[in-house]
Amino acid sequence: MERMITKRVSMLLLVVFGVTLLTFLLSHIIPGDPARMLVGEKANEETLNLVRHQLGLDQPVWVQYWMYLKGLLTGDLGNSIRTQQPVVHDLLVFFPATIELALVAFLIAILVGIPLGVLSAVKKDTGWDHGARVFSIAGVSTPVFWSGLVVILIFYGYLGWFPSGGRLDLTTTSPSKITGLYLIDSLLTGNWPAFKNSLWHILLPAITLSYAQLAIITRQVRASMLEVLGQEYIRTALANGISGAFLLFRYALRNALIPTVTVVGLSFGSLLGGAVVTETIFGWPGMGKYVVDSIANLDFPAIMGFTLVISIGYSLINLLIDLIYYILDPQIKQ
Repeated sequence: MERMITKRVSMLLLVVFGVTLLTFLLSHIIPGDPARMLVGEKANEETLNLVRHQLGLDQPVWVQYWMYLKGLLTGDLGNSIRTQQPVVHDLLVFFPATIELALVAFLIAILVGIPLGVLSAVKKDTGWDHGARVFSIAGVSTPVFWSGLVVILIFYGYLGWFPSGGRLDLTTTSPSKITGLYLIDSLLTGNWPAFKNSLWHILLPAITLSYAQLAIITRQVRASMLEVLGQEYIRTALANGISGAFLLFRYALRNALIPTVTVVGLSFGSLLGGAVVTETIFGWPGMGKYVVDSIANLDFPAIMGFTLVISIGYSLINLLIDLIYYILDPQIKQ
């Protein structure tokens, strides 16, 4: 196990290096001048050159990349061109909102997707199965931006059941910051009005964000359960009088979850990356909206910082998936 972890950590370092190199090169290939966007079109050439020098943009590309790598070793992601704040500071400000949205969406995807997939497999070729399959196909094929606009139109525009965006109402006081996650902080501090209001605000964007991953999980669980339920040992156990419910959850579901773990794990990474569109639609003040604004202003340090965080998150999730495989499948230990 130690050897496996060491190998995965080494691969993580290679992935981080590759992501930084690729993102850095792409950011310098894209047409545009961050310094010009910062000083404005009416600034003279002297002011423009001064800003370029301050940002280090007058250095050769390889020098800029080397300086960026040296900064990474000390935890310095550079300063945002747009906000004039350290990128680490900006990410720490916006990351809690994104991770809270992704976690709630992840819980919805698991709590709905796994039982729905099991039900679809057990009730194969019935109305339940057909309904679950149509629901899954719609989730996989529906773009997030379209489903987001539809739920806002229905549940905010027509019914008025939910707000259209934001984390809290303007009249609601935010909970004291402990983790930066409003739901958890309001529970820890006993701020029930803030808890109810933040839950009310997060449901629509979380459901919208989770729909595609929920559909993928449902399809994967159904396929895995059908394969497991067709195995000889399952039929033998049923013939010997073992309870169907006990057999289903104790043996069939556990074995079916082994291939599902990969889909579930990568779903969380997809939720972090997919939050960019969802946050933009719902005006959610997270990293997604931050990076969209940074792209519009050619804020290369902020874009690279966001990309680096997402890539590290994906790599850590892959490591966690391997560890869960190690627990679920005893053969891997051998």
